[in-house]
Amino acid sequence: MRRIEDGGREDGAYEDGGRLIGRSVPRREDPRLLTGRGRFVDDITLPGTLHAQFVRSTVAHGEVTAIDLDGVRAVPGVVAAYTADDLGLGDITAQLARPVEEFVPTAMPVLARDRVRYVGEPVAIVVARDAYAAEDGVEAARVGYAVHPPVTDEAAALADGAPLLHAEAARNTLVDVRLFATEGIDEVFAAADRVVRVEARTGRQNALPLETRGVLAHWDDREEQLVLHTCSQVPHQVRTVASRCLGLVERAVRVVVPDMGGGFGLKCVVGREELAAAAAALRLRRPVKWIEDRKDALSASFLAREQHYDVRAAFDAAGRILALDADVVCDMGAYSCYPFTAGIEPLMAAAEMPGVYKVPAYRVRGRAVATNKAPTAPYRGVSRPQYVMVVERLFERAARELDLDPVEIRRRNLITDFPYTGVNGITYDPGSYRESLDLCERTLRAEGWYERQRAARAAGRHLGIGYSCFSERTGYGSAAFAQRKMAVVPGFDLSEVRMDPSGAVTVTTGTMSHGQSHETTMAQIVAERLGLELDRVRLHQGDTDRVAYGWGTFASRSIAVGGSAVRLAAGRLGEKLRAIAAARWEVPVEETVLGRGEVVRRGAPGTALDYRELAEVAYLRVDLLPKDIEPGLTATAAFDVFNDGTFSNATHGVVVELHADTGRVEILRYVCVEDCGVAINPQVVEGQCRGGIAQGIAGALFEQVTYDAQGEPSATSFMDYRVPTAHEIPDVAIHHLQTPCAFTETGAKGAGEGGTIGAPAAVLNAVNDALRPTGVELDDIPITPETVHRALHRRHYQESAR
Repeated sequence: MRRIEDGGREDGAYEDGGRLIGRSVPRREDPRLLTGRGRFVDDITLPGTLHAQFVRSTVAHGEVTAIDLDGVRAVPGVVAAYTADDLGLGDITAQLARPVEEFVPTAMPVLARDRVRYVGEPVAIVVARDAYAAEDGVEAARVGYAVHPPVTDEAAALADGAPLLHAEAARNTLVDVRLFATEGIDEVFAAADRVVRVEARTGRQNALPLETRGVLAHWDDREEQLVLHTCSQVPHQVRTVASRCLGLVERAVRVVVPDMGGGFGLKCVVGREELAAAAAALRLRRPVKWIEDRKDALSASFLAREQHYDVRAAFDAAGRILALDADVVCDMGAYSCYPFTAGIEPLMAAAEMPGVYKVPAYRVRGRAVATNKAPTAPYRGVSRPQYVMVVERLFERAARELDLDPVEIRRRNLITDFPYTGVNGITYDPGSYRESLDLCERTLRAEGWYERQRAARAAGRHLGIGYSCFSERTGYGSAAFAQRKMAVVPGFDLSEVRMDPSGAVTVTTGTMSHGQSHETTMAQIVAERLGLELDRVRLHQGDTDRVAYGWGTFASRSIAVGGSAVRLAAGRLGEKLRAIAAARWEVPVEETVLGRGEVVRRGAPGTALDYRELAEVAYLRVDLLPKDIEPGLTATAAFDVFNDGTFSNATHGVVVELHADTGRVEILRYVCVEDCGVAINPQVVEGQCRGGIAQGIAGALFEQVTYDAQGEPSATSFMDYRVPTAHEIPDVAIHHLQTPCAFTETGAKGAGEGGTIGAPAAVLNAVNDALRPTGVELDDIPITPETVHRALHRRHYQESAR
């Protein structure tokens, strides 16, 4: 493990013998995106394009008794209006395999047929000559419902006699797993010096990418293909589902993802509206475009995060944790998403909750329940922000009850010997858990925040300091996903690296950038491996006809898995270049080595063939190639992680001030010490950290979707859905530690979700530290100003209640 003192030079030149990995070279995407030359779905226009919008359910739960679209078709500009039966659409299957007693398979119809299960569920599609006519057509639709009582929260879903959203899901339970029940755990709790409990709830959130969902679908007569231009993190999965729902072979569907304005997991599942628009384009043989408006994005798109934890921890007198016992319930909304299913949140929480701590005994129950709300998709961090928050609250509470320093109790329990196999059966690769905590605390102490806190309290102000320690499991391979018993098993990635006759290189990846800088970081990997300048390498991604296959981008897998495949493919291309050079010199391949844009002959100073010369032989003078070397310069490689994945880690430290007059939580200082293995581009890693921290702060203090008794969502605009601005997000000090990963080709681990994972716990702990003189503790997020105001003025509210 080593510390990175700075991000390296910014001029893009080689140094350290040609090293590019570990350098903060400028992002190659920025000139295009910052000057308005990016190309997003809504920027694409085709002759004769039609525009689509959706008739959506106005009730949360009910039978569809009638759909009258005659008035829609009479609206000027409307070309067509279709129900599911009109289009002959199949369901999006979202199921888990055996055992059936734990997982309940469900299917999500592309358009609702007989029943609706949340406000905003698409019932019919309207296609018109322009977007305004499509909206007018939607207003003219008439849908009849036999309304059922809605199920609007976890308690109602699990109650005896509750209305069932899916007949096959008893007690509205889609997943119910009991794992890791250590023998004798009840006796451990009975004998413990201290048992602490945290019951916490986290608010339902919207991932809120800057670019909403959208698609432009058209039929290509020449290729006999349905082409979908869409903003998806998983283009090959969209192709698979589209082909099955529309009755086409997969070759007859092409998915192309242009520039994408964020995804955060919301776009790593297959959506319904994209498929309905594709079906309409197939039927009309005209291009059909659908762009999600912000109201639908806030209320009817995939949501996330609503969870309930009831967790106990047993400690000895010295503050060492002895056991952890958890009950986790995740409100997954109306349907199970494809391909990750309703199991993703409870299974993530159950499998990984012990995290960075040495927990000897563990028991957990994880449930996913269905409610009459928009369905849940993965969102940056997937349950880890929640369970990390709960575990960190347990340590804070134990520290208080045992009269221990909250940093010291963490030190006594952190994993320090690696590899470490936890009570959850997961083996953790080497990390810097203790080192990151120590550096974070030293930083805040050196900056004088502890002295400032004492002075502030003496003056009647409310300053608090909070920490969170966590790991981020990244680079999930096929083995890890197979343990979840999913019907499809993601994990591997494929790459092709091709050099053209001019010596320039094109690389493909099955991952899909939506802001992670793949055009830069993947090029760094290839350019360093082959000794090329960055401008000689070009990345292609997001096109199912140009990329053989891929699982896309989610779970911080792009560099750990996709980058490893890219490096392997580049290495194989380098081997072919060496073989061609060796043949030209009539020497063994072992006497050659890759140089800076050339193959060099060992022991013969000045003897080299540059890549352009070798490429000309491979393409234009194949008569000079020996028979055992095929023409062309192309290499492919696949990469998978066959162990338990890789683990990045970090510690966050936060200083907050609570304002007694308004209840506002002001973040005065934010320090992040992160270790993602080898940072391909430290500046990109810092961008990921800062963006993730902003989303984590948003979940801790601002964002929440609530529902009324009829299942109507409360937040359908930014007037109601509170989103932090630059004013509320502090400057973040980031320190890098580096523990290279032994399981990836570059030594890199993932870095995409850590900021979001650590922020809620650190902010909540800081708020509780500031509240310490009041005796009030908070465990739920988001923390509202009203809640803080009540805590700071508890005596006033108590007297008012009398």
